[in-house]
Amino acid sequence: MTHKPRLRCSLVLLASLACAASNSAHAQDTRKVTEPVVPPVCALLTPASAMDAASQIQHAIDHCAAGHAVRLSGRDGRSDFVAGPLTLRSGVSLLIDQGVTLYASRNPAVYDRGNGTCGRITDASKGCKPFISASKTQGSGIYGEGIIDGQGGRVVEGLSESWWQLARRAQKLDAHQNVPRLIEITDARDFTLHHIALRNSANFHVTLNGVDGFTAWGVRIDTPATARNTDGIDPISSRNITIAHSVIRTGDDNIAIKASDKGPSENISVLHNRFYSGHGMSIGSETMGGVRRVLVDDLTLDGSTSGLRIKSDISRGGKVEQIRYRNVCQRNVKAPIDFSTRYNPRASGTLIPVYRDITLEAVHSVTPGRVTITGYDAAHALQVTLDQVSIADGAGRNISDASVSGNIAVPPADSCAGRFLPYPDMVAVATRPQLSLEQAKQYSYAEVLKYVGVAGQERIDPWDPLNDPLARGASFTPDYIVDPQARADGVKRFHSVQQAVSRAVADSKQNPAKRLYLLIRPGVYHELVYIPAVSAPLTMYGEGKDASATRITARLDASNSGAEYVARHGAQFRDAAPEVQAMYATIKDRNLIQTMATATVWVQSKGFQARNLTFENGYNKDTGNARAEELPNINNVHHQALALQVDGADKAQFENIRLIGFQDTLFLKSPQLGSTSRSFFNKSYIEGDVDFIFGDSTAYFYQSEIRTLGERGTSYVAAPDTHLDTRYGFVFDNCHFSHDNSANARAGKFYLLRQWFHSARCSPYAPVAVDGYACTYGPSNGYQAPKGTVARSSLEAVGKMVVLNSRIGSHINQLTPWADWNKPGTLAYRPAQYNAQQHWNYLRQAGIDPQRDLGYTEAPPATRIFLGEFNNSDE
Repeated sequence: MTHKPRLRCSLVLLASLACAASNSAHAQDTRKVTEPVVPPVCALLTPASAMDAASQIQHAIDHCAAGHAVRLSGRDGRSDFVAGPLTLRSGVSLLIDQGVTLYASRNPAVYDRGNGTCGRITDASKGCKPFISASKTQGSGIYGEGIIDGQGGRVVEGLSESWWQLARRAQKLDAHQNVPRLIEITDARDFTLHHIALRNSANFHVTLNGVDGFTAWGVRIDTPATARNTDGIDPISSRNITIAHSVIRTGDDNIAIKASDKGPSENISVLHNRFYSGHGMSIGSETMGGVRRVLVDDLTLDGSTSGLRIKSDISRGGKVEQIRYRNVCQRNVKAPIDFSTRYNPRASGTLIPVYRDITLEAVHSVTPGRVTITGYDAAHALQVTLDQVSIADGAGRNISDASVSGNIAVPPADSCAGRFLPYPDMVAVATRPQLSLEQAKQYSYAEVLKYVGVAGQERIDPWDPLNDPLARGASFTPDYIVDPQARADGVKRFHSVQQAVSRAVADSKQNPAKRLYLLIRPGVYHELVYIPAVSAPLTMYGEGKDASATRITARLDASNSGAEYVARHGAQFRDAAPEVQAMYATIKDRNLIQTMATATVWVQSKGFQARNLTFENGYNKDTGNARAEELPNINNVHHQALALQVDGADKAQFENIRLIGFQDTLFLKSPQLGSTSRSFFNKSYIEGDVDFIFGDSTAYFYQSEIRTLGERGTSYVAAPDTHLDTRYGFVFDNCHFSHDNSANARAGKFYLLRQWFHSARCSPYAPVAVDGYACTYGPSNGYQAPKGTVARSSLEAVGKMVVLNSRIGSHINQLTPWADWNKPGTLAYRPAQYNAQQHWNYLRQAGIDPQRDLGYTEAPPATRIFLGEFNNSDE
């Protein structure tokens, strides 16, 4: 006996609205649809009793009576199930409790259809089974307040990329990715999705093929806007469909109604839904079977690329007719009306798309957006009626080969009042802002490295270090060779690196246009290396089998006195070039040398290059860096200790280098406040624990490993203090953020960044437990309890960082990878700021008027990005 879901109207307001709407739905979906009721439970599974979740869940489904559900529930603080493909039987449902997550396995082998192609890029797709399938079922469904997570952004087992990255790579290769869909329903009747949350699908979230009777009620779909081919719900050659009271945010069509050559899609109701990022409410692109009798009522679109969209072409066209859009509100939608019969302008075939009897009633866009209404030709004109349609002025319109009744007006001020609500889980999303594809293009290697100079007035100076002989692995003829085993002559051969650099400084005066090459033989060099700003650029390189074979190391830290500094290293500078001695002289007489003077290698020379070398600050490398956290050893402290400082040197290029340290391993400093210089790191390795990549210049890290050492209880990879008006800060592209597998790292509570609140002595952003405390804007930074001031320079040191196409280790907090600068209630606190608009708002909340106090002209847009990600995968 098959089971049909029981339906009722709830007494709560939301459901009562749906009951009222059921009359309008009746004209499209021929069923009388009300809110589904959860079926009784046949089996209760918990994580503790389901070590092999796939086999346990499938066994329960196979032995469950029709009309019942297998329930997944938490136990003893555990609430996660991980499973491979599951198949629902006729009349049997899944019920996932609130707080429980069913994760799709990341092992491509379990999805493979037998050809060994799942998880690969090939000339054809569909090499993977779906995660959950239902074929020829009646009365089955998925219910509950829990979550089904496709793990599309996690690294796939056996691969070095996520499902989404695989899809993006396939796009670049003009090929097909073989990745699993989340839920696939085929030739079924009366299937239900009720209140379930679907997220992070590797591909389409829900596809319906040849289905008669489908209800999605109160469903939440959530996947990043950058995740390719992640449609929300796709009815294909299906009929009697209702999608109601759902919220959908994804990377492709929010809903796409399609019709293959197997038959039409018809009798479809889309009621009381909210769409966010995605490609909108779509019909097509496959319409050859015909799409008809569709009602879209009470729809809100906020931030999608298209709004109401019908798309097809002559390779897949058919009739689209009797389509009703009613009571639709749109905001920040690029194309509110997008009806095109030439979806692929290069398509060939004879299946001409015909769109007729299309009606738009009370459809509004409160922001400007493009309008496209284009039929195929005059003989196949698109027929559309516009009734109370309005779109804000400011975008183009393309209307051709169309019979249009009515017009498009400017929206009334209150046309969509109260309609735009935040996505239900905005807090989690806000802490991991994702770039759009167009935004990500602005962070390409060529674009970022193109700008240099005064913040906000950078000049264009294209720089292509990957095309430099250094990156191409060219062999060089050395001008100088450092080899402790050979006889030194003081002209070409030297025993120390600094001696060779001093000679290069002197020689550069004779021919400042000639690049000089310094070869360092394999070995360990216990010294400091200072490279002053001189006319001739210098390339320093090793010839060992890898970068670790040639190591320059010292162990200064910020607590060393000037006297200690002189005692350790004064001798090596005694006969150095005057320019090198000048650098040394800025440090030797200090009481404490402080952070910026601890660098093992200090570079001021424009165009400096290094390849196949290791720069190390060996401070605490013999003892470990965790002693400060291990009571009672409270006097065994750790200090900042730089391996490399790039000090105002523009076009500094590092190829296959290793930077070894703990706190503050790499410092990237601009020539002066409010300007920037550029550094490029390729195929390199950088390790540390706290703020180990920091500074205010522009730096691009490519194809590199950034390794967090977890001996201390907390860790931040980067601490940029990029100026507010500087175009770019730190950009990481195709990098691997790895860890040392320590217990602290395995806890997954470390961070990618905290934005350095440089030189601030008090915080205006939160109260401090001091009587009469106040921190206000002033000409300088200072604090004398209980009052202090914070200067413009600190407020505008906002810190910028974007991570693209990278692999982020499990040590990074996946919910909030971007941290505040210290904790609320401390004098150094500042909250993480994701964009310029948030920076402005935080200033106002802190009692600092951006216009009156800082002279800013107007509030900046949120599109001025400080922090962002694109196409990353999580381990």
